[in-house]
Order: sequence, then structure tokens, then C-alpha cells
Amino acid sequence: TLSFLLVFFVLILLPPAFSINTLSSEESLTISSNRTLVSRGDVFELGFFKTTSSSRWYLGIWYKKFPYRTYVWVANRDNPLSNSIGTLKISGSNLVLLDNSNKSVWSTNVTRGNERSPVVAELLANGNFVMRDSNNNDASEFLWQSFDYPTDTLLPEMKLGYDLKTGLNRFLISWRSSDDPSSGDYSYKLEPRRLPEFYLLQGDVREHRSGPWNGIRFSGILEDQKLSYMEYNFTETSEEVAYTFRMTNNSFYSRLTLSSTGYFERLTWAPSSVVWNVFWSSPNHQCDMYKICGPYSYCDVTTSPVCNCIQGFRPKNRQQWDLRISLRGCIRRTRLSCSGDGFARMKYMKLPETTMAIVDRSIGVKECEKRCLSDCNCTAFANADVRNGGTGCVIWTGRLDDMRNYVPDHGQDLYVRLAAADLV
Repeated sequence: TLSFLLVFFVLILLPPAFSINTLSSEESLTISSNRTLVSRGDVFELGFFKTTSSSRWYLGIWYKKFPYRTYVWVANRDNPLSNSIGTLKISGSNLVLLDNSNKSVWSTNVTRGNERSPVVAELLANGNFVMRDSNNNDASEFLWQSFDYPTDTLLPEMKLGYDLKTGLNRFLISWRSSDDPSSGDYSYKLEPRRLPEFYLLQGDVREHRSGPWNGIRFSGILEDQKLSYMEYNFTETSEEVAYTFRMTNNSFYSRLTLSSTGYFERLTWAPSSVVWNVFWSSPNHQCDMYKICGPYSYCDVTTSPVCNCIQGFRPKNRQQWDLRISLRGCIRRTRLSCSGDGFARMKYMKLPETTMAIVDRSIGVKECEKRCLSDCNCTAFANADVRNGGTGCVIWTGRLDDMRNYVPDHGQDLYVRLAAADLV
């Protein structure tokens, strides 16, 4: 009984251990202490790690529950710690990661005006690592958050795209290899324009285009359909242009990842899973490759060869086309006359690249057709949104690139302008 009381008093007198998901300004995480932050609900863990083939150390976040370590965020991916001495602590209004000579290898780099309450860092239940005033939990007033600086993974509630108020562009960059978290060759980013689209890039070279958001999904990523336990959202306002998704069932997990080999993938984990399941991967066919068939043509996995000229067009170079070298695409059989032209309806299409597109969400398809006919530069038109029978108007005024045809029930109608002679 005496020993029990002694232990009890010692515990009472000891300062309280730091909250498992929060780091205060008096505390630090070090590699040697082996201490981590664990989110409420035990889903995510933040701490130091090194990959199997490397002696370099990183600060990162991973799923705590799963048997295979799956990293979702890395702070110092391009500035690793060279040995097992490293410290994460709050310095003033910033989180800093110090190496063995107390030099900063990574910092949140926030400038904060008037000092108010002390700053704390917290690993939230959704995997977001945030820095905030200790007495302010308001998400809109976080001083810094890891969700604004993704590495290769998009988690539920993270945003991919632009914060137009701050100019911040959140995009993914792959790992260098499956065992090296440094910045790799591939990126996945939004190009904000009148009809925004995501591009998968290798360096500066475009490899794949998502197609524009059609109200339900991106027209070039068919497989991301409504799963019963997931909600998708694409926001386009004066303040932001961004994609996000969230889970409606806490038993399931999902993430979007850009692999080191250049695949943009949705992975899911069900309660019965032993490994992550690749729900879809893109690009998964040559028809997903950017501009594979050249201008004024479309790719169709059900035809051989897969590249086809649009009705009213013929191969620009027949000899190359017959050899299945199709990058030069197709040209019109008959020049447009501006008046007397009409439209060929192409069903089940991934809409052409929208660099030269004009968007008017206030008019429907009939008015859209009239507007296209009255503009001699207009080459095609389509609905901007496929919901409720189709609304809004997209007009293309340049060449039509990077189109593909999908099996029935996917894609959407595209109306291509042709001379009267080519309207069969």
C-alpha cells in the first residue's frame, strides 16, 4: 500500500505528459526519444522515419493502424537529416526542424503580426498537421497547415487546386522512387482557366489531362464515380478553384496518390482489407495519353487502330496514319464557309482540351448552338454541366485536341462544326 501511495504521489507531482496529438511551445520531438504525435481516433501518426534503404531521416505523417507503413506527408522531403539527431520544436511563431548542429532544415516560415497566446502544433483527426494559437481552434484561423503543402497524397478534406485569395496552388509531386521521398519527376496540378482542368506532368511535359469537371466528375476520369461512402466536390468561386472529397463512412479509407512511376491512383481500404486496393489508376490505356491521336481526331479503345478522324475530317498524312503514327492528326475535308455550316453530334466524348474555350453558364444548349454559329471561329460546343439534362455552354474557338470516345453511358455530347457538304 505504501509503494502504491508513493507511485501515486510521484505521478501527481510529475508535470503532465504532453497531449498525445499536440506539441506545445515548451515541448519537442526528437528522433532519439522515439515519441510521436497521434491523432484523435488513432488513424494518423506524426514522427521521424527513415526508409528501408536509407540512413537519412524525415519528419512525416503515416497511417497508424495499418500493417504496412503508408506515408501521406513528408515535411523535409528534399532536405533530409543526415543522421539520427533531429528535433522538431516551436520557435517563436514557427515550427522548426533542427539537425545535429542546430541548423534549421525545415520551417513553417510563417510571419505573424501581434503576438497573442502561445502557439501549439496539433495533428488533427483527418491527418492535417496544424499550427494555431493555443486558445483558438477555428480552422479558418490556423497559422499554418500541412494540407496546404501536399507531397504525393491527397487525403479526404484536403484541397487540390488554387486558393485565389493567397495565390497558393496545392498540387502533388511524386516520390523520387518507392523508397525515396524526395521530389520525383511527376506532378499533378490544376491549370486555372475558364474551364479548369488537372494535368499529369513529367517535368514540364503533359502526360494526361483530367478533362473538365462536368458537375459530377472530371470527364477524363470515368472511374471516380459515386461510391456510397464517398462525396466529391469541385469548387469554382472568386476565392478558390479546388477539388476535394470526403468519406461518409468512417470504416473506409481512401486517398489519391501520385506514384513515383507516374500513375495517378485512387486507393481504398475496407474493413476486411489486408492491403490498399487500387480502385482506379490513370493513365491506364494509350487513349489516356495526352494528345495521342493529334488534332481533330479521337481515341477509342474499341476500334483498331484506336485513333479515328472526326466525321468530316481526313488524316493529315495518310501514309503516317496508316503506319499508326497519328500525332499529326486530321484536317477538314471541306473548309467552313461560316454561313450554312452545321454540327455533327459526337456522343460519349471526353471533351477537347479547354485552352481556347469560352464558358457561359447562364445559357443552355440551343442558345449555345446559335452563339457558335454566329462566331466564324467557333469549332465546337457542348454543355458545361451534364446534370439535369445539361446546362451551361462551352464554345471552342481553336483546334480540337486530346479527345476520346467512351463506351455508352459515359462521356458527354460534343457538337463539332462542319461544312454542309460533310454533314451526312
